[in-house]
Amino acid sequence: MSSAPIWKKNATPAMLMARLANSAVSHLGIEITEVGPDYLRAAMPVDHRHVQPWRVLHGGISVVVSETLGSVAATLAAPEGFHCVGMEINANHLAAVPEGGSITAECRAFHTGRSTQVWQTEIRRADGRLACVSRLTCAVVPD
Repeated sequence: MSSAPIWKKNATPAMLMARLANSAVSHLGIEITEVGPDYLRAAMPVDHRHVQPWRVLHGGISVVVSETLGSVAATLAAPEGFHCVGMEINANHLAAVPEGGSITAECRAFHTGRSTQVWQTEIRRADGRLACVSRLTCAVVPD
């Protein structure tokens, strides 16, 4: 993967978090922490809002984290006058994350085309172990 900047729109974590205020993202406590030259990073505590009855991270929450980062990243990589929406997402859950823990996520592009984009997100536990890997396909649509 390249480390050359791929963003077509300027953004900081603070700008992105302001845009995501009063949404599922803010309700769940997902925080975008870094806008790198070709990736986005986020963090989230794992508390009662995020767990299944067995007190581990619910897989659907991992998908929300992945879709959030992928859609935001895709929109930043799209030309002015366009935004991106998810078309398909898959996720492989590889390790449990216990309640009281936390996750970090990193999202990078596989493909940034004119009409579609594909993004992969890796979600890791606090100990660094890969908990989930997810791939999102987005449509690039006019504003």
